[in-house]
Amino acid sequence: MLTGIGCLGVTSSRGAEQGNGKSRIFWAIMAVKWTGGHSSPILCLNASAEGLVASGAEGGDLMTWSEDGTPLGHTHFPGADDVTSVLFSLSCPTKLYASHGETISILDVRSLKSSLDHFHVNEEEINCLSLNETENLLASADDSGTIKILDLENKKVSRSLKRHSNICSSVAFRPQRPQSLVSCGLDMQVILWNLQKARPLWITNLQEDETEEMESPQSPGQLLNPALAHSVSVASCGNIFSCGAEDGKVRVFRVMGVKCEQELGFKGHTLGVSQVCFLPESYLLLTGGNDGKMMLWDVSSGVEKKKKSPTKHFHRKNTKRATYTKQGENSDASVTDEEQGKMLPKLTIDHGEKLNSLLSTKIKGHQNILVADQTSCISVYPLKEF
Repeated sequence: MLTGIGCLGVTSSRGAEQGNGKSRIFWAIMAVKWTGGHSSPILCLNASAEGLVASGAEGGDLMTWSEDGTPLGHTHFPGADDVTSVLFSLSCPTKLYASHGETISILDVRSLKSSLDHFHVNEEEINCLSLNETENLLASADDSGTIKILDLENKKVSRSLKRHSNICSSVAFRPQRPQSLVSCGLDMQVILWNLQKARPLWITNLQEDETEEMESPQSPGQLLNPALAHSVSVASCGNIFSCGAEDGKVRVFRVMGVKCEQELGFKGHTLGVSQVCFLPESYLLLTGGNDGKMMLWDVSSGVEKKKKSPTKHFHRKNTKRATYTKQGENSDASVTDEEQGKMLPKLTIDHGEKLNSLLSTKIKGHQNILVADQTSCISVYPLKEF
């Protein structure tokens, strides 16, 4: 069932792109709600290469939807554990991976009532699944801070990655690098892994940034939230990834061999950033916050500028002072790059509800943003560029 939300309060950024003098303007006119599927809040979304959408909800419900928002299939997992992550196979669009509780189920979307296979390899609730490009490895991050690497061909755990000291909230394999992945957690750590080794290649603790920020003057009554890391997303190039955290900041990193350096750090949301998502084949970054807003950023100018400059390893204090304005100077978009030029979102949508999941996908050939929030509906925002 489809219902229109009506016209939205949407703003787009001003100013030309670095280097070409052209302005890219994005616009979302109205949203449509997909209803009639779930009866509880939706927690996760994913889309297949053929346009099919899957959603998982509280209480063990999983739904599939057509491109026009028609519910196609439904299943309810035993035990009524929340469905926290859904993931389509790229090579086989009818195959769907879903995590519920400590279990991973593999399903055929043409017949959801029975699982093709299931695995119970995590000891605590799974928060996120990620599949590598060769589709022989599946990563599952859980509440214990552990990431299990499941060998799908041999149907057994090949690695157990233990370094997070708190909930591991998000994990993502790097495109074009099937043995490499990044993770983040509520211990405020962001970690780069290579599966040829059981130990991390690189670790940073976002709380160090938070400590340095506290050294600068704060606005009266301003509260500092801890930099609990909620979400990671890797760009299609495989070398650039982003992390969203509870302190309201978005950080963009570059992988340089066995180390990483922070390319950008900016703040647009007034509350924690719960979702980050790179759009395919671009440096357009979609973020979602607990303030109920979605923002679209073009980080290409900052990333490409850094790429041309001499390589330097990430020194947090120097980068921090070069990257951030003092808090309170601009609460809506307090973002600067190392050239002291403000970064503003290309698009801001006031969705009005705290976001559980964001998905950018093409529906009938056009780019759309799908949103899951505290309700049982999916909101679909057509994304246009002028």
